[in-house]
Amino acid sequence: MNCFRSILVCAVVLTGALTGQAAPGALAGLGQQTVLTGESIPAAAQQLFLMTNQARAMAGVGPLRWDAALAAGALEHCRRMVAEGPLAHRYGGEPELQMRAQNAGAHFSLIAENVALGSHVATIHQGWLDSPGHRANLLNPQVDSVGIAVVSGGGVLYAVADYARTVQVLTREQVESTVAALIRSAGLFIVRDPADARAYCATGSKDTSRSAFFIVWEDPDISTLPRHLADRVASGTYHSAVVGACAPQEAEPGFTSYRVAVILN
Repeated sequence: MNCFRSILVCAVVLTGALTGQAAPGALAGLGQQTVLTGESIPAAAQQLFLMTNQARAMAGVGPLRWDAALAAGALEHCRRMVAEGPLAHRYGGEPELQMRAQNAGAHFSLIAENVALGSHVATIHQGWLDSPGHRANLLNPQVDSVGIAVVSGGGVLYAVADYARTVQVLTREQVESTVAALIRSAGLFIVRDPADARAYCATGSKDTSRSAFFIVWEDPDISTLPRHLADRVASGTYHSAVVGACAPQEAEPGFTSYRVAVILN
């Protein structure tokens, strides 16, 4: 999306489906700053972080965790804003928001960004709260982490806040163990060799000679079973399960997700 020159705050939100939504801007106050142009100001970023969690507490929303990878991606973009001038979420030759965050080491299923320039940290924060789109990002109950950067430029402060719902990074074996534990808790025996489920996960090819239930799905959250699978597990019809994981096939670039297959017998 583009931010017009007369607008000094700008917001965007992306999910795993890559749905972008531009928010209307609100003017942030301008003034003089004595810090050097291009200087990163960690104390200002931390101040915005504290203000963000105070605003979320007042709105009855859970606090955000500071994410160093998101902050690194935000700082890279913030410095580009100082160099380029007009506010934008992407400049020529720069990756999209989700790829920028991924390249910095972040893992997430939803990501949103607010950018702004203003004379003071409090002015920037209030500008975000006064704009519906930015306020929605800042107070979004679906995000759990944030990384913020503030850089001085031309006598003002440039700020970037990247909000995300983070995804735990798991190995294939950890994914399989997590899903197996959920099925085991319902009383089913877990087959130790995951080969059949791994093959089905990767190819989708079923052994039609077996009277079994097959399911494969992708999701960034594997803390619960898909409803259809949970119903089958609880039905009492099946006694054992094979669980396998493989590389995701449907996840959008930049977003973290897991692909899992289960065979019930």
